[in-house]
Amino acid sequence: MAVSLTRRIVVSLLCWLMTLVLFFPILWMMITAFKTEQQAIATPPILFFQPSLHNFEEILESADYLHFFANSVIVSVGSTVLGIVVGLPAAYALAFFPGRRAKDLMMWMLSTKMMPAVGVLVPIYLLFQWAGLLDSLLGLTGLYMLINLPIIVWMLFTFFRDVPKEILEAARMDGAGPLKQFVWMLLPMTMPGIASTALLAIILSWNEAFWSINLTVTQATPLTAFIARFSSPEGLFWAKLSAASLMAIGPILIFGWLTQRQLVRGLTFGAVK
Repeated sequence: MAVSLTRRIVVSLLCWLMTLVLFFPILWMMITAFKTEQQAIATPPILFFQPSLHNFEEILESADYLHFFANSVIVSVGSTVLGIVVGLPAAYALAFFPGRRAKDLMMWMLSTKMMPAVGVLVPIYLLFQWAGLLDSLLGLTGLYMLINLPIIVWMLFTFFRDVPKEILEAARMDGAGPLKQFVWMLLPMTMPGIASTALLAIILSWNEAFWSINLTVTQATPLTAFIARFSSPEGLFWAKLSAASLMAIGPILIFGWLTQRQLVRGLTFGAVK
């Protein structure tokens, strides 16, 4: 009994320590956002200071924050909706009607996530230029959808595979076709998994920075490109950069906190039968 209690205490302490290590950069960024530039670069770091909103005021005066925020919402939600629409039938076919090359196809989709983005920057940039999609919400939304599609299909495939095939077979014997089975049986049963997949896709799209910086200029720039504006050849303005980063990740942090129960529920869907 004593050994079990000691083990639980040690595991809890390790979990709290790991959480602190992971959260520390965000905490430090939040603290720096309320410092002056002199305080932000002071050595040793200043821990006790008078908080100021000066950085946020300068950022809001120099840039249209709502424009960047709206672009992030449109691109994240739009790419997620498109990804779910495309990924649902693909995962359904792979889970219930797999062909001989189904596993190879799944591995190929996953392998695309292992390729460095910079390796395909030039061809994608040229394709966007040829199609007139540079600095456009449509182009960025479609690209983000394609980037997250392998993860969406893999997650939906996993959730669909956990559904007992006997249920669909019973519906088939009652005269339900594939479309009715999919809409009236499969979707309601896997809705927690679909919701968690959508939430994860939104978070991934919101945090994508490489493509937004390289493929947008002004019209379609999301919040990730908004942060990069405070890194200039003159140097890094740490206080303003931290304030801009906090304004960029704040909405998605709140969103993740509000939806964490649904996200965990979906990710553990099918774990206990």
